[in-house]
Amino acid sequence: MDDASEKEKKSAEQNEKDQDTAGKKTPKTSKPGSGNRVSSGQKSPKGSKGEKGRSTPSKGNVKKAADEKKEEKKEDTPAPGEGDGEEGVPEGVVPIFLSSKTQEIFHCRCDEDVTEENPIKIITKQEILDDMRNRAAVCDFHPIKQEVIDYPTDEILVVYDYDFKYGQNFYCCITEEAKEKILNPQGPESGEGGAQEEEVVYTYIPPEPKDWVSLGSEKEIKEENVVENRRRIKVSVKRVRREFGAPYKFKDRNVADAKDGCIDCTSFDDRAFDLKKIELDKSIQSIPDFVDEGTQTDWKYPRNACTQYHPREFSQKEKEQLENSKNLQTVAESVTPRFELALQQNEIMDVFYIDWLHLGDADGNFGNKSDNHLKEYQSFTDLQFSKEKSITSIQWHPTIKGVVAVSVAEKMTFDERIDSAAKVIMTPSLILIWSFTDPIHPQLLLEAPDDIYSFQFCPSDPNIICGGCYNGQVVLWDISAHADRLKQPRGGNRNKKTNVLPGFEDPNALKTPIVRYCAVSSIENSHRAAITDIQWVPDHMEVSRMGVPQENKSMQACQIMTCAADYSVLFWDTRPPKGPGQLNLASKNEKSDKSLMGVPTTFKHLDLSWKPMLKVHLHKSEPGGDHAPVKFSISEKNGDRRALSKATDATDMSRENAMGGGYYTNKPGSGKDKRTLQSVKTHFYVGTEDGEIVYVDWMPVKDQDTGKIVTPKPDFYNAIHDGPVNTVQRSPFFSDIILCVGGWTFTIWKEGVTEERTESKNKTGPILQSCANPVKMTAGHWSPSRPSVFYIAKNDGSVDVWDLLDKTHEPTLTQSVSPAPITTIFPFQISQKQHLLAVGDNAGTLHILEIPWSLRQPTPNEVTGISNYFEREVKRRAFVVMRWDFRENEKRELEQEQKRKAGIAPNVILTDEEIEYRMKQEYQAYLDEESAFLRELGLLKEEDEPLPET
Repeated sequence: MDDASEKEKKSAEQNEKDQDTAGKKTPKTSKPGSGNRVSSGQKSPKGSKGEKGRSTPSKGNVKKAADEKKEEKKEDTPAPGEGDGEEGVPEGVVPIFLSSKTQEIFHCRCDEDVTEENPIKIITKQEILDDMRNRAAVCDFHPIKQEVIDYPTDEILVVYDYDFKYGQNFYCCITEEAKEKILNPQGPESGEGGAQEEEVVYTYIPPEPKDWVSLGSEKEIKEENVVENRRRIKVSVKRVRREFGAPYKFKDRNVADAKDGCIDCTSFDDRAFDLKKIELDKSIQSIPDFVDEGTQTDWKYPRNACTQYHPREFSQKEKEQLENSKNLQTVAESVTPRFELALQQNEIMDVFYIDWLHLGDADGNFGNKSDNHLKEYQSFTDLQFSKEKSITSIQWHPTIKGVVAVSVAEKMTFDERIDSAAKVIMTPSLILIWSFTDPIHPQLLLEAPDDIYSFQFCPSDPNIICGGCYNGQVVLWDISAHADRLKQPRGGNRNKKTNVLPGFEDPNALKTPIVRYCAVSSIENSHRAAITDIQWVPDHMEVSRMGVPQENKSMQACQIMTCAADYSVLFWDTRPPKGPGQLNLASKNEKSDKSLMGVPTTFKHLDLSWKPMLKVHLHKSEPGGDHAPVKFSISEKNGDRRALSKATDATDMSRENAMGGGYYTNKPGSGKDKRTLQSVKTHFYVGTEDGEIVYVDWMPVKDQDTGKIVTPKPDFYNAIHDGPVNTVQRSPFFSDIILCVGGWTFTIWKEGVTEERTESKNKTGPILQSCANPVKMTAGHWSPSRPSVFYIAKNDGSVDVWDLLDKTHEPTLTQSVSPAPITTIFPFQISQKQHLLAVGDNAGTLHILEIPWSLRQPTPNEVTGISNYFEREVKRRAFVVMRWDFRENEKRELEQEQKRKAGIAPNVILTDEEIEYRMKQEYQAYLDEESAFLRELGLLKEEDEPLPET
């Protein structure tokens, strides 16, 4: 057997040499697990593609088998990898590609862990499943996931394919039979000893060209080609015959005169440019050609110039005569002052300085004036209390910066409130006090008996707040106990070290407190409609029951003015009435600051018994109803104590009593020790629901007919607005300038311009009236720092900024703030460098906008400029009124002249006494006719005439 095996080896080596000389390719001896060896006594797998071209040597006849393989044809022996990708792969073996990451995970790195000599790697089934679980589809074993799961044993064989015989760098055995064949390539002995199987030899067959088979690629190429699918557009350009060959006239033009006057087409690298350079034959001449050219100097601007060849000189005698002449002395004396002034001007300023070119240079020292739009600074809304509600009023805290209060109300009409009365009663009516330190949660909630439509902080004590309800009642709050909460940020107490034991903390320390009102007016004596405006009377004055303005020695604001659509303006006094019983009640209130419910007893003497001290009823001059006030404005403002004049010398103007916790400790004294303020105007402006501006006196007078004390009729009224007046405000710089906003227009009035036109027609009107805006105006407010600037809010959610020194026919700036209609605005000066504009809309959101530098910084001499503008407007109006009168007189004279020519007698002009007598006769006739009519209906009984006495 040993001799036979040696002979077989020698014959195999000789066959390999013969095949090499014949130009055939013989691969190396397959390694264990190569899958191309067939052991003796074993059959190749059924259906295996590698069966074709293989020879299985019989037992003990290796030499004969080698000779038969040598005689096989080349086409019967397929090369490895020829045909399909898996042709020649044994059954149970799957080629697989393992990336470098997978090789590191399973420790089978090529040429390191596995090599050509030692290609076998055993991997446990659990490791492969764990890798599939971790990396999912990224795992390289994912294509044979089901085969790995169905594998019967725990160890899987992976073999390194060094020559990529099966198309990948590894192949895996998915059956136990394939694993056994690779691990044990020598089969069991049978017959005469079972000789080792000889390696299968493959013969290289070069590839042959095949016919091209269309797979649809030519269709894709045809679709990508650009083909004209529509007719070309034909353009016909015509020109008049006489314009052909016409000479062209060119002229110089400044590029800056028109937009896009000069377009610069700069060169750039086109990345999409693809053009091959082609060699061109060109020639160049080394000697340049001579060109005749001309140029002209730049002509800057024309100027006058002259020259003289021979100077004109006087003789000595002529010089002496000129020097001694009186004309020369007179001219020199007259010219000397102007000459000195010109020299001074040349020293002071540069006459050649172009101001227009340097117009905007001075603005750079203070800020960027081009930034003239309103910036969104912050916004406040509460999802529970203010969402889907309307903001009715905004007030900034007078002393604490960054604190603003808003009142909200339901967006319902009167009929809708009646229909959903249960819902309205159960919904709390609140005033929300916000702080910039916490834009999410309000700092305080002020509870009210009904929706608040207007409120205001007390100017003397900001802890006192008054408000007007929808049902006509006046409400007072005292927030002194929560003043510290507004001054410090939310949760500031947590940073302080307190000695509170663990588990005994107050859970309500960080919740928003709800403050109940201290006092509410009597419903019987309150307004009969919603209070639309409320104001504190300035602290330096008070109004008596007869409407007389008097000196307030306590210097504490103690009176309130309110108005509603029930045709009245009411005065309220917050001090306790005089009397021994009331004094005892006040002393008890001073001892107990809070009641059992935690409500301060500051105004306990007013609760449910508060009555107005003075009522101003707005009558109309002619029958047809009264004026329904919405907004009003008085001439006096808080802080302006010029009306006190000499009375301020004997007055203690300190505010220690007001700010120290006690409120209104001074009882109202008698009228004897109070001085009347003669300079205070008792007339005030009122805006009504019908768009009228009314000028009325609050001081009552005695009626001549009835003898009762009544409110005098208005001095004048003008129905100039086309909608309810929502703003009546005096300028903070001019107390006699009033801004009124209503409907689709706004007007500016000047107090004191009240002349009467002929025929008892009122010619009082505004000095400025805007044209009708396309959008309804909802609110207005003067700027606190610029006399010529005011803000107008509109129903489309935008704000107009007007600057009268810039434009009077259109707004300087229009900016959209909210998608919902704006209901109220209030600008406020936080500091010298920061002004904020509070804007409330109909959706319950409070927008805080930052006012730019150009709208908060006054221009030089702006007060004088706007004052002159108002004076010019007054003179213009006087001229217009004069022309009206002139045209009316002219028209009347023409009518009389026409009547005289026609023979008609002229109209007799009656005197005032005759007119009054005629009106009394007409009234008496009306009474007689009314009595007769009632007598016929049986509603008026005839009195029996008394019998004559005998």
